[in-house]
Amino acid sequence: MTAAGRQRRETVRMQAAELFEQRIKPPEVARRLRVSRKSACQWHQEWCDGGVQALSSRGPSGSRCRLSPRCLEKLAAQLEQGPAAHGWVEDQVWTAARVATLIGRKFHVSSSISGATRLMHRLGFSPQVPARRVAERDEQAVKVWKEAAWAEVREPGRPAEATSASRTRQASPDGRPKDARGADAATRRS
Repeated sequence: MTAAGRQRRETVRMQAAELFEQRIKPPEVARRLRVSRKSACQWHQEWCDGGVQALSSRGPSGSRCRLSPRCLEKLAAQLEQGPAAHGWVEDQVWTAARVATLIGRKFHVSSSISGATRLMHRLGFSPQVPARRVAERDEQAVKVWKEAAWAEVREPGRPAEATSASRTRQASPDGRPKDARGADAATRRS
């Protein structure tokens, strides 16, 4: 959640506390503040248990970063050096998996792929996905296949006149059998 989102949530919770102090019931608080009844009831319970302090923010949720600010600076410097400086010479991309491995090697802290992604964003980096190409790829053979074989393999499209926008038969009401239900209604309309 962004800082603006956290600030808005804090403001709404404080407004709810003011309304509870005025003896306004949770369903009405939910309506006025445009929040769910469940949230208003939960806030009311917290307010009853601990007052306004119980509704004040406890800071961002989630687990805290297991790397100190100094370690984060070191990690940023190591990311600046590039993957080749740390043994990944096949391509010059920082994937989230590589960053998680680097964190484990350098700081002896295990990190998940998603955790490494969040850390990279926090440090101003973005994880990259390397292009997956076969080392023995023959570009000339691929070009020839696309020009010659692809036209034969691909199915031709349906002709335009054979399509219909309706899932039903294209027959008109006049084409109904005479004994079908509603057939006499079609003749009366004409």
